Amino acid sequence: QVQLVESGGGSVQVGESLRLSCTASRIVLSTNAVSWYRQSPGKQREYVAVVVSGGVRNYADSVKGRFTIWRDNEKNTVYLQMNNLKPEDTATYYCKTTSRNREYWGQGTQVTVSS
Repeated sequence: QVQLVESGGGSVQVGESLRLSCTASRIVLSTNAVSWYRQSPGKQREYVAVVVSGGVRNYADSVKGRFTIWRDNEKNTVYLQMNNLKPEDTATYYCKTTSRNREYWGQGTQVTVSS
């Protein structure tokens, strides 16, 4: 069974950093696009960033210049480095990949940024 597991969330102050990890089992992330999404209470899940199989990366405007996504193929893991965090970054963060027209999501990791 394909499984994605996020980790690295926590509670930080404004301006601090966190690094989230998305580790996969029974699926090779290097051959698929992997995305990060986030969801705050009462809001729809929103796109944050994606890294595609060729290494091209894309970011939502709200995180551009502060967040970096990359993959470690040996560890079958995708990371999201989040710098200069703001209160509006508070959310549950999820990673997602797609394989054979099927989407796989992790269970999420909570990020809380307080001022």
